[in-house]
This record gives sequence, structure tokens and C-alpha cells, in this order.
Amino acid sequence: MKITDLLKLDTIIIDLKSVSKQAVIDELSGKLADADRLNDVGAFKAAILKREEQSTTGIGEGIAIPHAKTSAVKVPAICFGKSVNGVDYESLDGMPAHLFFMIAASDGANADHLETLSRLSSLLMDEQFRASLISASTGEEIIEIINQKEMEADAAEEKELHASESGSGHKNGKVLAVTACPTGIAHTYMAADALKAKAKEMEIDFKVETNGSTGIKNALTAAEIAEADAIIVAADKQVEMDRFNGKHVIIVPVAQGIRKTEELLTRAIKQDAPVYKGSDKDKSNEVDSKSGLGIYKHLMNGVSNMLPFVVGGGILIALSFFFGIEAADPANPQYNPIAKALSDIGGGNGAFFLLVPILAGFIASSIADRPGFAPGMVGGLLAAQANAGFLGGLIAGFLAGYVVLLLKKLFSKLPHTLEGIKPVLLYPVFGMLITGLIMIFLINEPVTAINQGLTNWLQGLSGTNAIFLGLILGGMMAVDMGGPINKAAFTFGIAAIEASSFGPHAAVMAGGMVPPLGIALATTFFKSKFSETERKSGFTNYFMGASFITEGAIPFAAADPLRVIVSSVIGAATAGALSMAFHVTLPAPHGGIFVIPLVNHPVLYLLAILIGSLITALLLGVWKKKQP
Repeated sequence: MKITDLLKLDTIIIDLKSVSKQAVIDELSGKLADADRLNDVGAFKAAILKREEQSTTGIGEGIAIPHAKTSAVKVPAICFGKSVNGVDYESLDGMPAHLFFMIAASDGANADHLETLSRLSSLLMDEQFRASLISASTGEEIIEIINQKEMEADAAEEKELHASESGSGHKNGKVLAVTACPTGIAHTYMAADALKAKAKEMEIDFKVETNGSTGIKNALTAAEIAEADAIIVAADKQVEMDRFNGKHVIIVPVAQGIRKTEELLTRAIKQDAPVYKGSDKDKSNEVDSKSGLGIYKHLMNGVSNMLPFVVGGGILIALSFFFGIEAADPANPQYNPIAKALSDIGGGNGAFFLLVPILAGFIASSIADRPGFAPGMVGGLLAAQANAGFLGGLIAGFLAGYVVLLLKKLFSKLPHTLEGIKPVLLYPVFGMLITGLIMIFLINEPVTAINQGLTNWLQGLSGTNAIFLGLILGGMMAVDMGGPINKAAFTFGIAAIEASSFGPHAAVMAGGMVPPLGIALATTFFKSKFSETERKSGFTNYFMGASFITEGAIPFAAADPLRVIVSSVIGAATAGALSMAFHVTLPAPHGGIFVIPLVNHPVLYLLAILIGSLITALLLGVWKKKQP
């Protein structure tokens, strides 16, 4: 069975309208329902969301594969959707997702259906295949690209089979792996294929067992386990572990088997892993502390949930400035009640008042689940009231999360009859109390001093120091275009505004506008270097860049990462440095062309953005190869 036996023209959305994760799920599910592939669209969406609660299906590299196996599916099917602008799908790499494959498997799906669905996941590991899908402009093109890729994959598999039969071996040790995800449709096979490909490249004798929907495939034998240097278990569900007793075992989430293949295989060859003791049922659910997910995942959860408050509040504050910079102050002759209302909703009495508590609350809930949220919010509020700023909020979030984890362990010894009062009484009372006391008596005072030092440093910046800071902040905005580095620079700019220093955020905004504007200019003046589809997408980047939507550059970066990212970083860094050199200040905590009238030197600021965009465009125009 081919993938295109399950993916048809009536289940393809070539231009998704959704701008949020929930909306994507709704739109794709609705398409499946309209195509008569579902028995119950509500039950199907519930199954999809249940899978998302276990771990995000935004695997990174611009891909998301929401999937479910449920009786709500009438006919096994795949729904494809493409978003040029990208959607924040809570992906593992923090980047927007552009390609969506919603997999609908019925409870009674036969092995052929499940094998075909799993094969799609494997094909998506190919970067060129993904780039071709992003560039496609019709459903027919999507079907043709997938059919062509399947034929190439069949030929490659046959060639690999002949090579293995001819006795070609490996010389760098022997490693085994097990991959598994809760539904056993997508991540299981993507991790297996990613590890297999990297092992071949590293000349490692390798075998992987998959625990998928169709059962265990390629099962590891006792003899193979005995001979192995180490075993990698990349799984988000229980797998049989006692067989690995006495072996070096690396235990990580299945996503790490997709994203950190070389690191895992290198550690396995070096036997850089504890020896598994066996007979402990909980060990298969532990995440290796070296997986690197922890702090990054928790921090991004806080920042991602904080950003809507920044954007919404920032735009409302910017709108209030159109009535006059001081129009929200009742004591000022420019006072306007509408300006005050906008400022109150978006500013220190509204959205911006919640920034630090929200940051802390969602960091804590990422660590300790729902019981961590309230202590985190309270800790963040105490930090904000003490002027400990974002640094205080970060500390409060991690502190509250780990305090609640400790409480969970302590209260696990209580009688089972008290289980119901833990989340509504014990965790919030003791979590808030301990977090609050530590914040008030140990954390807030020194962190407030550090925050004040940062404020003084920002306000004292001048000359070369200011230009260098603008260079760094502008460049950071273009490195991952909406990812964690971009968000870190944006958050720093907001913290600077909070410290009454308005120059850094102007540099941040300039850097964020340059990548899409530079690409738009390049597609206009160097048309021979871009395909027709890219030229059309390039035109939309004029509007995205003007609206401070850096993510408009992502499809181009995905198709040609080295040239696009390097050119964008150089242009954005130049714009940020010039903004600081021109002493431009921006009091509004957002970006885009509509806040430019609020800066102190609008003409110089536009010049900085234009110069940075032209540099990016020229670099791309010279560097990129002509289209055939």
C-alpha cells in the first residue's frame, strides 16, 4: 500500500489558515470530517489532544505529525496541511511548524495501513523531501512528490539489502536500540530511521527494535544484547527492560532518537551510560539526565506562554502612545482617557503586570505539572513586586517547580484516602508557603540588586558598548527566526524597557524586521536566483517584515539554511548596531512599521532597517545559485 492510497486530494490543504496549534488541529480534523473519513470529529479531536498531552507531535525541522488511533476514524487516512508563515506548535526545537500530517488510524486498521502510516514518518526525515513539500503549490504536486519519494526509498532499501547480503560490515562497535511512542505510528519509526542512518554514516554495527502499532518488529535477541556495547532506549512508553540487565543503557525520550542521533550513538560506543540493574519497573520511564531536555523545555514553556501577553500588551501600549507619549497620565496636559484605558489594559495594571508571574507559573507547571502552577505564579508575583524582574521570575518558576516535586515525594507516603486533597490543599498551601518564604527572605533582595545593576548598566551604555550590544541583539533575532535565541533577544528587549532603557528593544525590533524584508528585496531584484513559488512567497515577506513577523523568512531558511541564515544574521546585526549608533529609542514593547512614529529618530531608524535589509538582499543575490 502506498502513502497516496491514504492521502488524497480531498484531504490536502495547501494553504492552512490556522495561526495556533489548536486551530491547526481543528482545521485538519474538519478536513478529514468533510472528506467522510471520520465517524465522530469531536471524539477524534479529543484523541489527538490526548496524544499531545503525552508529548508534543511537533518534532522540529518544521514538521508536526498529530496522530491518533481511535474508533472515531471511519477510514484510515492522512490529512496534509501547509503553512507558509508557520505555526507555533510547541515543537521540540522551539521553531514554527510548516508541514502538518494528521494521521487518522482506525481501531481496526490492518497492518498494511499502519505500516504505510509509519513509512510516511520515516520519509519526512529527508531534508530535501521536506523542502520539496514546502515549495509545492498544488495538491497534485504534493501527491507527485510523495510518489516519487516512495519510489526512491524502495530503490534505496533494495540497494541496502543487497549490500548487507554481500557481507559489508561495520567496524566501530555494536549498538542496539529500542524506539517506542504512545501510539506507535510516527515517532517510533522516525527515531528508528534517524538512528539507523546515522549509525551507517558512523560505520557502527547497529540494530533497532520498533515497538509500534503493529507490534514489536525486528526484536532484539538475547545473543545480540550480550554482544552489544550499549543499548539506546528512545521511548515514551513502557518497554521490556529486564533483558538489558548488566548492560550500559541510555534512556531518553523518543524525540531525542530523532534529534540527537550522533550524540546518542557516540555515548553508546563510549559506554557513557549507567549499567542497568533490572527489575525496577519505573526505570523505563526515566529520562537520562544528559538528554538536555529539562531546563530548556521548562524555560521555553514559560517564555512561549508569556509572549502573547507581551505582544497583546505591547500593541495596546503602542496604540496609547499615538495620543501622545504622556497621554495616559492624568496629570499631563496631553491626557486622553482612551490612551489611559489602552495603557492600563496593556501596561503595568494589565497584561504587562502579568509577564513575570506567567513566566514563573508556566515554568513551574512544566516541571511539576498542574500543582506547580499556583506556587509558580505566586513566586513570580512576589519577584515582580520586589522589582526582581525577569531574573527573579525565572528563579521563582524553577524554585516552585522543584519544591512541588519534593512535596509530591514527601506526600507519597500519606494514606491513599488523602489522595484527593493533595492537589487542592496540600500542594498549593505548602508549595506557596515554601516558595514564598524563600523568595521573600533569600531571593528577592539580592536579585533586585542584580536587576538594578543591569538597569544602571543599560542606562549607562554609550559609544562602542551600545553598538556592540545592538549588533548582538540584532543578530540573535535572525539566528533561529522565532526560536529560543530569537525569543531570548526579544525578552531582553522587554526587560530593558522595564528598566527604562529604550535603546535595546529598538535594536531588537530592527533585527527582527530585516530577514523577511531582506528576502523580499532579494526575490524582487535577483529573480533568477529564486523559483516562481519563492518569488511569490517573497512578495508576502514585505508585509511580514513590516509587521515584525520574522518567521516569514523560515521557509527560505528551511530550503537553503546556510545562505539564508548567514545573510540574515549579518543584515540584522548591522541594523541593530546602526540603531544603537543612531541613539534610537523605542518606548513601545513591540515592533513593526506602525510603531516607528513613536521612536525618537524615525528617519534614522528606517535607514538602519533599510541598510540591514539591503545587505541581506545583496548577500543572497550574490551567494545563491541561479535556478535551472
